[in-house]
Amino acid sequence: MSIREECGVFGVIGPEPFEAAHLCYYGLFALQHRGQESCGITVNDDGLFRSHKDLGLVSDVFREETIRRMPSGTIAVAHTRYGTTGGTNRSNCQPLEVNHQKGRMALAHNGNLSNAFELRNRLELDGALFHTTSDTETICYIITRERLRSSSIEEAVCRAMYTLEGAYSLVLMSPQKLICARDPHGFRPLCFGRTPDGIYIAASESCAIKASGGEWIRDVEPGEIIVFQKDGYHSIREHCGKMPARHCVFEYIYFARPDSVIDGVSVHESRIRAGRILAEQHPVQADLVMGVPDSGLDGALGFSRESGIPYGIGLIKNKYIGRTFIAAGDRQDQVRIKLSAIEAAVRGKRIVLVDDSIVRGTTCGRIVRLLREAGAAEIHMRITSPPFLHPCYYGTDIDSEEHLIAAHHNIPAIRDIIGADSLGYLPVEELSVLTGGNGFCSACFDGRYPTAVPADTRKDRFEKRLSEKELSC
Repeated sequence: MSIREECGVFGVIGPEPFEAAHLCYYGLFALQHRGQESCGITVNDDGLFRSHKDLGLVSDVFREETIRRMPSGTIAVAHTRYGTTGGTNRSNCQPLEVNHQKGRMALAHNGNLSNAFELRNRLELDGALFHTTSDTETICYIITRERLRSSSIEEAVCRAMYTLEGAYSLVLMSPQKLICARDPHGFRPLCFGRTPDGIYIAASESCAIKASGGEWIRDVEPGEIIVFQKDGYHSIREHCGKMPARHCVFEYIYFARPDSVIDGVSVHESRIRAGRILAEQHPVQADLVMGVPDSGLDGALGFSRESGIPYGIGLIKNKYIGRTFIAAGDRQDQVRIKLSAIEAAVRGKRIVLVDDSIVRGTTCGRIVRLLREAGAAEIHMRITSPPFLHPCYYGTDIDSEEHLIAAHHNIPAIRDIIGADSLGYLPVEELSVLTGGNGFCSACFDGRYPTAVPADTRKDRFEKRLSEKELSC
């Protein structure tokens, strides 16, 4: 699989000053799988915001001495990024800070606004000056503008949500409050919990709450705003129920960690169900079922349980190579360095190989070749998602059909291109089984978009526009 990750957001608030940066570090480490371009932490030190953010993995950006230098505080927000809008540079690192006469704000965002281009055009014509090429800055501007005519920061967030379209899960810090907000469709996950000593935690996934010593309380509902203060929290539900729920089904297929629970559904169990369905829909005679590390492992276990074919380990992933080690274009070398086949396990075997998706087909083809070179007799590829046919505008980094192999080839042709003996995908009509009956978005598979399609869908649309403006000056 070669889809890019999305972002992870995290926030904490406590009744007394505590080592907020340490807690955020644990949360970001648990959310590292969601984004590996950059990360950052902003701590509220008695009304003064102190930040550290940079390009790189959490363990590289936040060395022990860096964390030790950050102040204690009562509130903090944090972010780990893979950008689906805007380039990889320090100016796009989050959390983004706003200093305004109505007060300070630090914002971390996961998702992608579908109307960001239009909003930014409108704001610039009104005199707004942008310092980043991320749609997160657009959200900051909209909230700040609404703050001028609102009695509180949460009222400003609520008013801003009437303007924002698309996917956004927000964790926002003001001098006195920590605020969570989830778009009315609930595209991207967001939940909160509490530690035994009274610190509230908000995070993209429940696994980050556990990693920080907290207990999960519940998910933030689509359209809901949660306002945390030192003495507790309250909910604003003005936007709840205004739109049908459209949770991103790919969270269950790939994005989320298997130990997370998203909108009441165990990701681990969801992936096992996908494997069971594949065994029912695409049976095959084989000797061994194995998964592509890491997101294919649970599906392989489900396939094995349903089919009765033994489950085994045939591919080893190098755990010491970060996902940003090799440039995205060098996919052949990326697979060779990160994965290796266990010859003793696969030689002479008929193998069912389970993975979460096929996007371009290059990575999958290389893995099949690795197993052939290790002596596998047959390789039957099974995919726990339907074929990718359409771009995503809500946070998955697929901005066009140009590189989607399924948009240009049928299944028999894809099978031949990747070199497998057979190929089976999860049927699109079975996706509801993965989400436990929750409403979901499957536009990347079926083209049914919950919102209007953006006018400009390029990931680098703001960089391109800046270049065009510079040339015209």
